[in-house]
Amino acid sequence: MEHSKFIENALREASRVANENFGKVISVIKEDDINQVVTETDLAIGKYLGDGVKETYPEHNILDEEAGVVDNNSPFTWVIDPIDGTSNFSEGLPFYGIMIGLLDKDTPVAGGVALPYFNELYLAQKGKGTFCNDEKVAVTNSSELLSVLVAYGIDGHQEDPEITYEESKLLAEIVLNIRNLRTSNSAYDMVMVAKGKYGAYLNRTTRIWDNVAPQIVIEEAGGIYTDFFGKPIDYSNPLQRVDLNFTACASSPELHKQIQAVIHKQL
Repeated sequence: MEHSKFIENALREASRVANENFGKVISVIKEDDINQVVTETDLAIGKYLGDGVKETYPEHNILDEEAGVVDNNSPFTWVIDPIDGTSNFSEGLPFYGIMIGLLDKDTPVAGGVALPYFNELYLAQKGKGTFCNDEKVAVTNSSELLSVLVAYGIDGHQEDPEITYEESKLLAEIVLNIRNLRTSNSAYDMVMVAKGKYGAYLNRTTRIWDNVAPQIVIEEAGGIYTDFFGKPIDYSNPLQRVDLNFTACASSPELHKQIQAVIHKQL
């Protein structure tokens, strides 16, 4: 089934709303996570995308970061992140994105990521490749980890500082094995892997909506997208995974092996 046109149209309109409000919003810190903020634009875009799914695919499930879950007992689940990188967006920084992905049971089969400020739209459907503004993109062909930029998203864990200290020690080892580090901690980092600009993207503190769309986008660009430790990501029963932590390690096949060697040497 062809879903790309729906995703494209939905993300174009959502990008228009984001650009219209960029630099004009006020954010509120979420009560359950001081690392997360929300704006009225998040809510408006989430509602727009959710309503679009309900109208176009009324029998499908919906999982939205802000609006929650619509359970229609369907094998298909749309996973929506209205603004990924809201902290950046709310401060007037352009490194944010809008993401929508489709799961068929536990497998990402279609998705899109928009970078509104940069006027870029990444679309992917299983078996059909990844395109940015209608031009096919691919992960880097570099075979040396030391020659590439790597993005690493990291949040502080004030509730348990030892988590952050341990992660920072591993991050230091990764930095010593790459050309240099980049971190917008947003969808921008992920699609730069699909575009071949970054060699890899890693994160140990995410949610399901942070992963479904970028996974299909990166995989269809020739990359590998696993959890942080190299294992397949478990999307089974996605509507019950709203509160679970997800980790990510995405890169080209060759660089993925090298990154995993660094990770497992330290852990």
